[in-house]
Amino acid sequence: MQTTTLVATGALLALTLAGCAGTPATSGPGASTTSSATASGSITVFAAASLQQTFTTLGHDFEQAHPGTTVTFSFAGSSDLVTQIQNGAPADVIASADQATTAKLGRSALAAGSPRDFATNTLEIAVAPGNPHHIRDLADLDDSGVQLVTCAAPVPCGAATAAVERSSGVDLHPVSEEQSVTDVLGKVRSGQADAGVVYRTDVQGASGDVDGVPFAAADDAVNTYPISVLHDAANPRLARVFTAYVLSPAGQRVLADAGFGKP
Repeated sequence: MQTTTLVATGALLALTLAGCAGTPATSGPGASTTSSATASGSITVFAAASLQQTFTTLGHDFEQAHPGTTVTFSFAGSSDLVTQIQNGAPADVIASADQATTAKLGRSALAAGSPRDFATNTLEIAVAPGNPHHIRDLADLDDSGVQLVTCAAPVPCGAATAAVERSSGVDLHPVSEEQSVTDVLGKVRSGQADAGVVYRTDVQGASGDVDGVPFAAADDAVNTYPISVLHDAANPRLARVFTAYVLSPAGQRVLADAGFGKP
């Protein structure tokens, strides 16, 4: 009789633990405890242009770790991505280059839950290899002989550039303002511009096509990158699993290798 009682009690405990283990976390999108066992199908991720190389790698690694899933990306300036979503563009996840941009989606109830910060980035000056104009600091970009390109003000890298102008007292006069940081980098790489204000990760990812010039005022405008599942996500379960992957040690290693800082 005593043995029967112990067996029954043990079976009940096993069933209780199994039930708890099978209940996914609901504390918010991207929770690391979201079960991946039932994750399947496809998602569309809108991501800031500065994340293109890194998220392409993350998407490949995620699909390898979760057979039967497909991650499709749309890369652009963060402000453009938000506008697209507000206009009804279908997406499951957004990863932007600053918190202010993503906050617009929260205010319009287009984001599900609170965004999760996953990386940081700072500005750097991109110049042609060898730095032919001998640019050493932000003030050197105000030289009339330097063809400078920056991001437009609504774009996170443009907002960060404006912030370092204020903190340093330097008034920049770019010949062009671009809608994404990759466009700025592209003009420096192609020789259409002598210098551009980009992120340090863009310089690192340019594979020697440009040199980077760090400057002290960059620390006054550190961009924090948030990721959020969207309210109208077609595949919210997979969207949460992908978000958790970006925040996981594996995802963070990929970001760190690309030069991103911790959030």
